[in-house]
Amino acid sequence: MSFKVAFIGAGSIGFTRGLLTDLLSVPEFHDIEVAFTDINPDNLRMVTQLCQRDIDENGLHIKIHATLDRREAFKDAKYVINCVRIGMLEAFATDVEIPLKYGIDQCVGDTLCIGGIMYGQRGIPALLSFCRDIREVAAPGCILLNYSNPNAMLTWACNKYGKVKTYGLCHGVQHGHEQIAKALGRDKKDVDIICAGLNHQTWYISVKTDGIERTGELYELMKKAEFAKDENIRLDVMKNFGYYSTESNGHLSEYLMWYRKRPEDMEKWINYSSWIQGETAGYLRVCKESRNWFETDFPNWVKEPAKKFSPNTRSSEHGSYIIESLETGRVYRGHFNIMNEGTITNLPDECVVEVPCYVDYNGISVPRVGDLPLGCAAICSQSVWVQKLAVEAAVHADLNLLYQAAMMDPLTGAVCTPDEIKKMVDEMLVAGEQWLPQYQDVIAGAKKRLEAKSVPYRPVKGFSLKTKTIEEMAQEKEKYRAMAGAAAKENV
Repeated sequence: MSFKVAFIGAGSIGFTRGLLTDLLSVPEFHDIEVAFTDINPDNLRMVTQLCQRDIDENGLHIKIHATLDRREAFKDAKYVINCVRIGMLEAFATDVEIPLKYGIDQCVGDTLCIGGIMYGQRGIPALLSFCRDIREVAAPGCILLNYSNPNAMLTWACNKYGKVKTYGLCHGVQHGHEQIAKALGRDKKDVDIICAGLNHQTWYISVKTDGIERTGELYELMKKAEFAKDENIRLDVMKNFGYYSTESNGHLSEYLMWYRKRPEDMEKWINYSSWIQGETAGYLRVCKESRNWFETDFPNWVKEPAKKFSPNTRSSEHGSYIIESLETGRVYRGHFNIMNEGTITNLPDECVVEVPCYVDYNGISVPRVGDLPLGCAAICSQSVWVQKLAVEAAVHADLNLLYQAAMMDPLTGAVCTPDEIKKMVDEMLVAGEQWLPQYQDVIAGAKKRLEAKSVPYRPVKGFSLKTKTIEEMAQEKEKYRAMAGAAAKENV
């Protein structure tokens, strides 16, 4: 069987190499066409070299077509897999560093909170241009599989405005499923779940073993699990709202208004043993420390054995299973991000939800979930409106909608006043000017407002994210926490 799969943002080694390995572990896919495209020629060359070596050493005769011209890569593609990160680390740093001056403390900043909102302003216009090219040169009915964040916002824009059938894919549901299985003392395959909500804010609303509902007893079991010490925020949310959330401690903490708004209170909730537990700017630190991986790690990877294409080593990422089911008819069930359209009945029809889906020859089928538990729906509803405002702002370059999205964000609104939020957004627009083509006229006005310095803010001085080593970051973190605590007492 032969069809074409194109990867955009193929210079992302983790996703590209892993997803291609998954795809080529399907026996029927040993004759497919593969195209890679990226804007960075060096990254594209090195990832292509590694992946081509994997293909050659597995005895396949596929030749990767690597090109800087995305239309060439998309030509006649039946599937496009998106892994781009617009602006890369330079842009991402502004999503985290600027808000920190205003007291908004993010662990990641790529989904919600002010960082995720601005991330979306960069990503949405880029993906809409990808969609235009897909409509014009890809195979009729080409499907876009989106792995980029903010996943829900980008998937929403592509479906509504890009007019390309797009599914947002993430692995959060799978990881939480594994934790639940451990707490129940069962194999993952023996624990049936229904998970529903928004990407990175999805809820395990049904957990069954042997056909028996176990959700009611899950909190007490999860508290006793070995991983409980690293999930105190998730367990606190579960205690108060009744259901376990898909997202890790650090991620979850920045989507809500309760855990990161006062520096002195963060000590109760944040476990600094790993960045993903909620460390201030933790993901940015990790990215900075590994930014030169092509130079440092690539020579070592070339020396390592090639990846083996085998069902036994296939990951749990959804992408390859979706394509396998559509092409072979083998049934696959997974949780994907789709336009709601009545699937979750107490969330707006026009939003992107993460829900169970079934895939086979007939396509991707979506069962009706019905109502989310009321408290879970309330949390998601607030996030949905932030996402909608951010999507519409990005598409129409509407500054007022962008301000409103930031004001309505739970953590941003818990920390800053409306005037502070507007000033912060202006500063972020100016800092991200080169990646925000739709906002050029707006940015000119933002520059003038910043020059006027009409709105003060209360920065926490002395904290820098420009260090490169773990040791230096640890020292800076302790310094910041001390200063933040002192600033908080002064402002009471």
